[in-house]
This record gives sequence, structure tokens and C-alpha cells, in this order.
Amino acid sequence: MTTMTAGSEVLQLVTFRLCDEEFAIDILKVQEINRMVDITAVPNSPSYVEGVINLRGKVIPVISLRRRFGLEVKEADMHSRIMVVDVGVTVGMIVDSVSEVLRLSGDTVEPPPPLTGGAGSEFIKGVGKLKDRLLILLDIEKLLGNEEVGAVAALS
Repeated sequence: MTTMTAGSEVLQLVTFRLCDEEFAIDILKVQEINRMVDITAVPNSPSYVEGVINLRGKVIPVISLRRRFGLEVKEADMHSRIMVVDVGVTVGMIVDSVSEVLRLSGDTVEPPPPLTGGAGSEFIKGVGKLKDRLLILLDIEKLLGNEEVGAVAALS
């Protein structure tokens, strides 16, 4: 959600971790955050798709953000979460942990720096500067673009 205050927009974000980095997405895209549950594998699905889960009677495809970004895969642990997001289709995203919900002034966000094609660089909307850390803002629509949405929608 973005609201206007004193000439500067305020971003409301959900922050989460992958490896040693902290990421954020718009809170309005997040439907819910769940603990890890058993995921049913789906044959012949894209490599980043873990499978599907039953979420209150609805079959939801689940992707691994680590795999989507080409990062080292790790086993889920007690901190791992499935963030259920809506990008025209409902999708679960496995993240290492969910940190917090925060408000960030739009004037503390800079455009992404020129990148050398690192993992997931095309999905970065900007970089938020907090007092003691940087926050990578993801463009969830690009992350789950038309091709990806079509592939995971076919699973549900």
C-alpha cells in the first residue's frame, strides 16, 4: 500500500530473507504467510516449482525463490515460510524467513544499481536504505511474469 505523506509516498512492505540478504515486496500482494507444510511434487514442472499445497481446499502452486534466483538450495527449517501472494494467480513462495512488516519512505528508495546480470537482478524494483541495512525491493509481477504465471497456473 502506498499513501501520501508530506509530499513523499510511504511504502508498506513485507520483508523476508534469502541466504544473507533481506528482500521486500508490497504488502498488498501478500495474502498470508504460513509455516512450511508438505508439498506435493508435480512431474515435469519448471525447476523452481516445488509442487502444490492444499490451502483451505484450494490447490496452490509453490515456488522456491532460492531456485528462481539460482541460489544454493537448502532444506526447509523451523524459520522457513510460504508467502502466499496474488499476481493474478495465487502462488506460494518459499523464503528462508519472514522478518517484519515495515513502512519505508519513498525518498529512501533508490533505483537498482547497474548490475552485471546477477541472480534475480531483473526482478529488482529498487533498493531501500534503512539506518543500518539495505533492503532489496522486488517487483513481484516481473518475478512471476507471464511465462512463470502460465507455468504455475497450469499446476492449479
